[in-house]
Amino acid sequence: MLKAALIGYGYWGPNVAKQLYRNKNYVFDTICDLREDRLEKAKELYADSVAYTTDYNSILKRADIDLVAIAVETSRHYQIAKESLQSGKHVYVEKPFTDNVEQAEELKKIAADRGLRIHVDHIMVYHPAIRKIKEIMDAGALGDILYVSCYRQNLGNVKNDVNAMWDLSVHDLSIIDYLADGANVRFVKALGEKAYSSRESITFLSVQYENFIANITANWISPIKERKIIIAGTKKMLVYDDVDVINKLIVYDKGFDKTPIKDMEYDEFVVKSRIGDAIIPKLEQSDALYNSLEHIRTCIENEQESLTDADAAIRVIKVLELANQDLHSNGKELKNE
Repeated sequence: MLKAALIGYGYWGPNVAKQLYRNKNYVFDTICDLREDRLEKAKELYADSVAYTTDYNSILKRADIDLVAIAVETSRHYQIAKESLQSGKHVYVEKPFTDNVEQAEELKKIAADRGLRIHVDHIMVYHPAIRKIKEIMDAGALGDILYVSCYRQNLGNVKNDVNAMWDLSVHDLSIIDYLADGANVRFVKALGEKAYSSRESITFLSVQYENFIANITANWISPIKERKIIIAGTKKMLVYDDVDVINKLIVYDKGFDKTPIKDMEYDEFVVKSRIGDAIIPKLEQSDALYNSLEHIRTCIENEQESLTDADAAIRVIKVLELANQDLHSNGKELKNE
């Protein structure tokens, strides 16, 4: 059985701890956090079943720890992951993997040189609904993908270490990367606005992939909570609404037929819309974070790469880096006369 330690018990760390403790294929050994008050909260739940420390180096020095789970702020991912790999530990890292591609490439090389596994928790890849969408797409039910629209917005959790795009759109980019089998990106465009933060609180990201386009909205200051993905194909379309507790995923038999319409002028340019049935696929009942942690466990034991390994994370970070550059460019100013 793998022995795991958790570094970071702040915003997301308690969730990781819960699923590590729940998974009996792990020996959940230690929780680390710089703040004693957070460790006291952890002790209320786990008592003497795990050890507690404020010094993560004490974890790295132990030869019996197999996996280090890192759930700290993004700016600290690189250093802690690097030290963990150099000490011979497999690494689970929260998204985004690192601040930039250069750091991610370095960590990838360190892991490869030591035969270690890196798993970036692009958690939505392990969500039952996204797995079902992948199954539907791979079966050809949607046809060729035309566009993907993603909306991820809420009121709150405004951050200063990353902008809304790096915090929220990273989910949607990782989903698209998974569904499209790492499709090549041709063009990136981004707009954003700073509000209540030193980073952009609202971002609009457009990505031209090899065979389709994606439009991704991330917003920390929305009056409504929305986590929605629309995928339009040449055969069918689907909507995934994570906020809807009843009908999270609906597949629509809607689209266009390329049959010329009789007596229609310029009919060679006109297609007829088609509206058929809507189907609600049955979804597996499982926890995405549990699935993510179980996936890296089996990858380590079977000496396989994770679905969301360093390469997958690097493809996402490349898009985010290009988008950041575009956010901070002057753009083209409209001259009002």
